[in-house]
Amino acid sequence: MSGIDSRRSGGVRIEGGRVLADGALAAGPVAAAASGLMAPARGDEPCVLDADGLLVLPGIVDIHGDAFERQLMPRPGVDFPVDLALAESDRQAIANGITTVFHGITWSWEPGLRGPENAVRLLAAVERLRPQLCADTRLHLRHEIFNLDAEPTLVEWMAAGRIDVLAFNDHMTLTVEAAGRRRSLDRMVERSGLSHDAFCRLADDVARRRDAVPASVARLAAAARTHGVPMLSHDDTSPAQRAHYRALGCRIAEFPTTLETAEAAAAAGDAIVFGAPNVVRGGSHTGWTKASDMVARGLCSVLASDYYYPAPLVAAFRLAADGVAPLARAWRLVSEAAAAAVGLADRGRLAPGLRADIVLVDAAVIDRPRVVATLVRGRIVHLADAARLVRRDARHAVPVQGAAS
Repeated sequence: MSGIDSRRSGGVRIEGGRVLADGALAAGPVAAAASGLMAPARGDEPCVLDADGLLVLPGIVDIHGDAFERQLMPRPGVDFPVDLALAESDRQAIANGITTVFHGITWSWEPGLRGPENAVRLLAAVERLRPQLCADTRLHLRHEIFNLDAEPTLVEWMAAGRIDVLAFNDHMTLTVEAAGRRRSLDRMVERSGLSHDAFCRLADDVARRRDAVPASVARLAAAARTHGVPMLSHDDTSPAQRAHYRALGCRIAEFPTTLETAEAAAAAGDAIVFGAPNVVRGGSHTGWTKASDMVARGLCSVLASDYYYPAPLVAAFRLAADGVAPLARAWRLVSEAAAAAVGLADRGRLAPGLRADIVLVDAAVIDRPRVVATLVRGRIVHLADAARLVRRDARHAVPVQGAAS
């Protein structure tokens, strides 16, 4: 099913659920339209969603996710058309309550899936397909800092408003460290399309340009500041590295690898991002920082899907179920705080005048929450239980879209 567009139907009234607003859950109706959330609800909205037994929550804002790469290349060397991949990723996002999604597109010195041709192709596809996608779809450009040749293009893209957030990544150090361990490089080699020996020769050539990297990063950071593009530094390994990026105007620490680094980021008021899959799985798949411990210590302000779209939804409820954080605080990590970190003040909360991005969740099984409905700008884009939708005025009846998945 496709969505009910409030611009035509006059809005959607959500009744019977417990609404998360102002840090607490309380009963009360919510009226949603393309123009935003309305209070008080008028009571004459032609479409009503019965939320009895459900939680009514702000839509998830996912500022870092590259799970769409699995739709592009589900197996090494097996490619699918980008429009199919993005459409399927969009369906997965909204079915898991994600109403704003930042696709993490990596532009690396590697060829293949994360090479320059693919970055250009993905950016163009996102811009072309954006009107057809249900989630508010944005670009998180993951810049490998040894990819010096990309700098002029990235500056042009930021000036043109084509990049929504810029992350500084350095996987060259990891590549060099793994060079003598063939299995550690297998995944990078497979997605590059090169032989193992050719990949290692390329990495050696790129590493020789190390001295030019700091100046390039500084120039890109200056451009980001000029054009108002939020910046993230990825996998900071020390307080000194975090301080370096903070001095460049980069105020989001993404996946700091040590407790000391996270503490330094928090002390300076930086936003700190960890992966929601880390919470769901009970730890990092790399053996680094445990995200639930960071939440408990107040050293995590944002949870992101990373590589698995269901994770933010499940992680918030898992934190509540485990007693790590009350649900209101846990949900803030995937909604309000995530939006604030990247400068989006119009979403992440349910309040009059803000975007009507809403998710209705069945939390009868606390650590296995189920999304029943998702609304983006007041439009129902996912509905798993059509019986909950009531049309009170036949003159406004429209086919119900979005939904069952």
